[in-house]
Amino acid sequence: MNRIQTLFAIGASMLCASAAPGQQTDSSNPTCPAEPNWAANQIMELTPLDRGDHRVLLAEGMITAGLADRLRDALDADDTISEIWLRSPGGDAYAGNEAGRMLRTNYPGIVTRIPAGWACFSACNFVFMGGQLRVVEPNGQFMVHMFTHTGNRDIVRQEVEGGTDSAIDFIADIEQSSAQLATEDNDFLIRMGVSRRLLREVMYATQAVGEGETRRCLTQDEAYDYNVANIRE
Repeated sequence: MNRIQTLFAIGASMLCASAAPGQQTDSSNPTCPAEPNWAANQIMELTPLDRGDHRVLLAEGMITAGLADRLRDALDADDTISEIWLRSPGGDAYAGNEAGRMLRTNYPGIVTRIPAGWACFSACNFVFMGGQLRVVEPNGQFMVHMFTHTGNRDIVRQEVEGGTDSAIDFIADIEQSSAQLATEDNDFLIRMGVSRRLLREVMYATQAVGEGETRRCLTQDEAYDYNVANIRE
């Protein structure tokens, strides 16, 4: 079954990637599991295999520079792949954004999926949203936080202690790069047809790192309300 045929077959039942075991809730982030199921691979592994009647690409691990090219190579090498299943703790925000845009431009029939029990966090969100057809299975975790360029409070403290000029320049750099990323994120959501309320109400409304760190896992209703997911099975 090729990618175009999948547009008509998406409603068919599939063999789940993993069972959705009972998960303990994170006491600091009550919408999310205490131990999210994301892959520990330091570079995302891309594995094509068959699931039921479908040929899928498992995408598991950290998102790093060059992911867009690696995804393109994997999909071009096997044009029967109809879905990408994501399990990732995130990584390089720009690489995730680039990979999502590439998927939407080059593979308009591709389905992205977060299977039950799997977690897609941070930069992984943008790879997922690159799919024209997007599925978050019940108990699949579309997990977000506010993106940041420096989550290390020690670095900030060192810059402040280094003198006023150093601190001002450092903070200005953070503000500039954060504003640029926010602009790119906003543009990305518009292009992908995802509600910009996701940025305002969720992604940029939570702490990024450090004390009070917050993660948000969207409910099924939220995923469809924000048009993060657009296919119900």
